[in-house]
Amino acid sequence: MHKVLIVDDDPTFCLMLKSYLGNKGFEVKEVFTAESALKAAREKHFDIILTDFRLPDIDGITLISKFRDVQHGVPVVLMTRYGEIRSAVSAIKAGAFDYITKPVNPDELLLTVNKAISKAKQRPKAKDTGIRAETLQGNLSYLRGTSQPAMLVEQYISLIAPTDMSVIIQGESGTGKEYAARMIHMKSERHDMPFVAVDCGTLSNELAASELFGHTKGSFTDAHTEKEGQFQLANGGTLFLDEIGNLSYENQIKLLRATQERKVRKLGGSKDIEVDVRIIVATNEDLNTAVQRGTFREDLFHRLNEFKINIPPLRQRGEDIIQFAEYFLEIANDELRKKTIGFEKDVVETILNYSWPGNIRELKNIIKRAVLLAQGDMITLGCLPPEITGQGFTTLPPPEAAAATTDLKSLAETHEKSTIISVLEKVRFNKTKAAQMLNIDRKTLYNKMKLYGIEG
Repeated sequence: MHKVLIVDDDPTFCLMLKSYLGNKGFEVKEVFTAESALKAAREKHFDIILTDFRLPDIDGITLISKFRDVQHGVPVVLMTRYGEIRSAVSAIKAGAFDYITKPVNPDELLLTVNKAISKAKQRPKAKDTGIRAETLQGNLSYLRGTSQPAMLVEQYISLIAPTDMSVIIQGESGTGKEYAARMIHMKSERHDMPFVAVDCGTLSNELAASELFGHTKGSFTDAHTEKEGQFQLANGGTLFLDEIGNLSYENQIKLLRATQERKVRKLGGSKDIEVDVRIIVATNEDLNTAVQRGTFREDLFHRLNEFKINIPPLRQRGEDIIQFAEYFLEIANDELRKKTIGFEKDVVETILNYSWPGNIRELKNIIKRAVLLAQGDMITLGCLPPEITGQGFTTLPPPEAAAATTDLKSLAETHEKSTIISVLEKVRFNKTKAAQMLNIDRKTLYNKMKLYGIEG
């Protein structure tokens, strides 16, 4: 029988919850102050704690943080009459599993309680078996971590998904911003409608307007036919704009109008087209800083910034790093038909100490390479590239490779590739900064990365 602690200063409400949950097979204890709740938690283990936001001695959010010291790992659900995102976010930050609003819907309460208890039971198992992926549309996978930063992102996604609020997802390249956007879409009421992703970093000024809003036949030189824009294609669903900071000022104005008025106009067109689209944008730079520099419109920033999710870089995700590595090892074994068991101790230490500028994407590539090179059951330090281990190359290239380097074109390409990789790593794969340092535009950088097979 699962044990529930209810913390609320309304005795009638406590009695109602106790009766309802008792009839559902739970053992329930009710208290009316935070002090009494902490005392009860010290004396007895509970499977879940339900606490009101407004308590006579301290607020529920402060109590949640105190519960973590008394009964670590026990899920806490906040109950509040103030069903505002701000209060809910504060609760999630403090460590709450979820929140429910008063008056409490009994079905919602029971669902939340069972879900929280079930998830708490699964937590130790998840650490033993490692990371697992959730399949998304388009054969993509969203890796679910167990570290506190990863769980916080997941809670934010669940919190914001049912709303129609615009979201800014901020994080370094390779952290999984598009995956987070797809998760928001999949958990929203728009999940049966289109999810359309646009990489603004690859679009020129004219192409961006055509791509987003469409164009009429003859509106510009190469407009041989009429085209629907991505806003129209995403109608009813979600439009994900990656690298939003690269949109020109002119297109930012058009985007602002589209989000405010829910209307778009094709290039060369004379009539407005109504659209119903939820906007999620991603950036690897701080848009607030871009606003201060004058490269991003302040009014558009505030229009998009209804909710922000910061995706932590891999180096800040602790236990997730090894779990991801083990998961990618399994994938690489399947793809390469190998039977590598795991990592030697010094490899684990190296993986944990490396900064991972390319984040999850870089880790996946490194593990696949290591599995390919592994000679025995375990991945050794020699299977890792020198940029990970901090060691230089210990083997000389074969004679034919040395001879090939006398080719000036090959030498130039090799130098260009290494320069691009070096700059990307220096700016942690922020392509905007890398393009600026290399004195090329982003589109050229993308093309060269594709040419040289540089992941990022």
